[in-house]
Amino acid sequence: MEEVAAERSNLGGVRHILLVLSGKGGVGKSTISTELALSLRHSGKKVGILDVDLCGPSIPRMFKVQDSDVHQCDAGWVPVFVDQEKSISLMSIGFLLEKPDDAVVWRGPKKNALIKQFVADVAWGELDFLIVDTPPGTSDEHISTVEALRPYKPLGAILVTTPQAVSVGDVRRELTFCKKTGLRVLGIVENMSGFVCPHCSECTNIFSKGGGEELAKHAGVPFLGSVPLDPQLSQSLEEGRDFIQEFPKSSAFPALTRIAQQILDGTLQQSS
Repeated sequence: MEEVAAERSNLGGVRHILLVLSGKGGVGKSTISTELALSLRHSGKKVGILDVDLCGPSIPRMFKVQDSDVHQCDAGWVPVFVDQEKSISLMSIGFLLEKPDDAVVWRGPKKNALIKQFVADVAWGELDFLIVDTPPGTSDEHISTVEALRPYKPLGAILVTTPQAVSVGDVRRELTFCKKTGLRVLGIVENMSGFVCPHCSECTNIFSKGGGEELAKHAGVPFLGSVPLDPQLSQSLEEGRDFIQEFPKSSAFPALTRIAQQILDGTLQQSS
């Protein structure tokens, strides 16, 4: 019965669902979610992003659609489309706030209710991938998200860390969360891994290096890659531009496209 209900729901046309998680704030989950969506789009895929970071919704701004409104249709909420081809669609509490600077001062039950509503009531249509961008930690929102998505059999989770020991330690707890909730770990991404000088191309490891790769090896999960600090990437996110299309020669480009390719290769292996 649960599988039949899942097929008839608003997520019935979504082929693959993956979550982007981290135990630490400020490690770049939304950056990875955004660039993964753009990379998958350039591979010919239709992608949605569900932003369940209710207190810090940054996805709308990263796509420069923060002034867009959400509309209703017979099936529920219509997501906000980034382009005319409707190749990337978004849903975020950022679209529902009266003012962009409004704080979401809610207790757990109200947050959990909205997450369940996002999962049930957004009319995504046909998607190849739905990326779920989550807040930091292993709290109520994460449990609600995983439980609400369970009938739709998520592909798994990408864990994002920075190289420092403090961040790696928090992500280690996120691995435990995935194990306890039965969520498959697709791999670990080490973000802000070194700064490549745009003038001399020398790499400086500002936050040390290798913590994410070491953690992946220790946990026995794939290491998806290291993404360096890149001024062009930061600028693209600030201005809502397509980094993947505009900066193919940047230092972060090969790392980001390789992450997307590994996700695509994993889905092909799963379906074969």
